[in-house]
Amino acid sequence: MKLAEIASALNARLESGSPDTEITGVAGIEEAGPGQLTFVANPKYAAAAKTTRAAAVIVGDEFPAIATATLRNKNPYLAFARAIELFYQPPQYATGVHPTAVIDRSARVGKNAHIGAYVVIGDGVVIGDNAVLLPHVVIYRGVTIGDNFFAHAHAVVREDCRLGHNVVLQNGAVIGSDGFGFAKDDAGHWHKILQSGPAILGDNVEVQANSTIDGASVGETYIASGVKVDNLVQVGHGSRVGENTLLCAQVGLAGSTEIGKNAILAGQVGVAGHCHVGDNVVITAQSGTHGDIPAGSMISGSPAFDHKQWLRATAVFARLPELAKALRMKR
Repeated sequence: MKLAEIASALNARLESGSPDTEITGVAGIEEAGPGQLTFVANPKYAAAAKTTRAAAVIVGDEFPAIATATLRNKNPYLAFARAIELFYQPPQYATGVHPTAVIDRSARVGKNAHIGAYVVIGDGVVIGDNAVLLPHVVIYRGVTIGDNFFAHAHAVVREDCRLGHNVVLQNGAVIGSDGFGFAKDDAGHWHKILQSGPAILGDNVEVQANSTIDGASVGETYIASGVKVDNLVQVGHGSRVGENTLLCAQVGLAGSTEIGKNAILAGQVGVAGHCHVGDNVVITAQSGTHGDIPAGSMISGSPAFDHKQWLRATAVFARLPELAKALRMKR
């Protein structure tokens, strides 16, 4: 594909380099070779742009000029994501139902569906058009799902859950599993609390491998449109997650947690139950929160507090022995 054609497809400005340069694929900045397209979005890799062997580099509008051909775009990361789509097309699945699939007579599946081997669809289920259910997907009774549903192998949607349009479930994702609810009786035994409420997912939600969105004991667990859930994430019963929020790997939300819109919870963040995290909050990796967090905050640590204060505190932490020694000497 010609570099000029790629620039047009990405709405990027070609700067230096021949528009007739042939591009055969895409690669990371350090691995790219002749004929390949790469990108720089993180300043950490700016120096690598000067030595890359790539034929062309996608950069931001303010990125300094380099010898390699450049495509300028205000969002180079998104432009590169779209460039990948120019060279790689995911597998396509033919319409049809595998003979080993079990679909209840009362279930309704829309047009152009691909139903793979050993899929089970329970009674009263409604699934929209263009669904792809790969082997061993199980949809429990009473579930409602919108158009363009894509469920990878071994994904499960539990009874009475409701999923919007364009939902993607990666391998092993479980929607609507029982919440962790137990009450101790007089004999000291744990009595299971019936989990009667479903999990609700909005449009354009993706839940990645082996993550769980629990149902609720009462009410519902709600994941708003545009939310992206990484691998091995646990969303506790009755929690609510606002639009376009990211829950990164191994995040854990205890029951009845509320997360606002456009928040980012980095890897292994834990949020205590019944807490409210405001819109546009960023919680850095491995932080643990135990109270409400106002909108727009960036916090770190366990227990988590303001990120800038945390940076100063951790810088001092390494010097504590010498500071303590200095204090002792002054006495």
